[in-house]
Amino acid sequence: MVDYDALFEQIAELVTKHSPSGVEGEIDQFLLLYLQGLGVEHGQDQAGNIIIKIPGCEGESAIAITAHKDEIGAIVKGIDNKGRLRIRNLGGSFPWVYGEGVVDILGDRTTLSGILSFGSRHVSHESPQKAQQEKNPLRWQDVWVETKRTPGELQAAGVRPGTRVVVGKHRKQPFRLHNYIASYTLDNKASLAILLALAQRIHQPKPTVYLVASAKEEVGALGALYFSQNHRLDALIALEICPLAPEYPILDGAIPVILSQDGYGIYDEGLNQELAQAAQFANISHQFAAISGFGSDASIAMKFGHVARAACLGFPTENTHGYEIAHLGAISDCIEILARYIEAI
Repeated sequence: MVDYDALFEQIAELVTKHSPSGVEGEIDQFLLLYLQGLGVEHGQDQAGNIIIKIPGCEGESAIAITAHKDEIGAIVKGIDNKGRLRIRNLGGSFPWVYGEGVVDILGDRTTLSGILSFGSRHVSHESPQKAQQEKNPLRWQDVWVETKRTPGELQAAGVRPGTRVVVGKHRKQPFRLHNYIASYTLDNKASLAILLALAQRIHQPKPTVYLVASAKEEVGALGALYFSQNHRLDALIALEICPLAPEYPILDGAIPVILSQDGYGIYDEGLNQELAQAAQFANISHQFAAISGFGSDASIAMKFGHVARAACLGFPTENTHGYEIAHLGAISDCIEILARYIEAI
């Protein structure tokens, strides 16, 4: 079984690497260097996916396991004459989740820091911020990033409409709660840790196995769609968080989740049963779930007809798309289930 301390440290290293959708160079650089050290066959395609290929020893069959490497955040819409940034969501992000605090602004030439700001609380009904204190939800159009820079200084740093904004790096340091890890961007950096563990563990599988750190998932699974369109696959399995909420009968803790349905459609029940059987052989408990308000590389690829069989294996997670909390045992057991599944096919 995977050592929890080592797994925590691996995830901690991954979550601090910025990777807002479409501007994923920092995590790319880390992954490519890491994979070079492992000595596995790997490369990056035109869509930005980083692909590990483990050649099969029998036939031409192939499967893919994906874990997306991008994160949610914000994107600059405009810059006013005081150097304040007007921003909008990138993926499923909400300003009230991040709260006021430091954000990193990923300029074309320089990364700058700013403060996500909501305005003063000591105001009357003459100020628009009063409504957020009493009855209205906090929306992206109500907030801004204070930079204390001139528009010329921002332009020199390469800050422009389209620049990505993410939670400040020092705020991304994970916290350990006994056997749980708490952090921003466990979605989906914890799944990347699973992918890297599989890259070290899988040797001479029967089918060719592609381990894909997919790009731009949070804005429509664009990387996975490109990959699955250009590779013939017998199955595609996405690694993901799985949201904990009262509406879903999902147990918190160390029990991985196999999805039967999400917001994009159903998964392949035959493939789900193969994963469940692999879990049983490994003596690992598992649970099934049908959820909404969610999608994965696998369900989206299956919906668009790129793969005939798709599945999603995840770990229960609190505060999804926020400061997320997940049990290290569930993350670890996903590694074991997939390793056993690959051995069996």
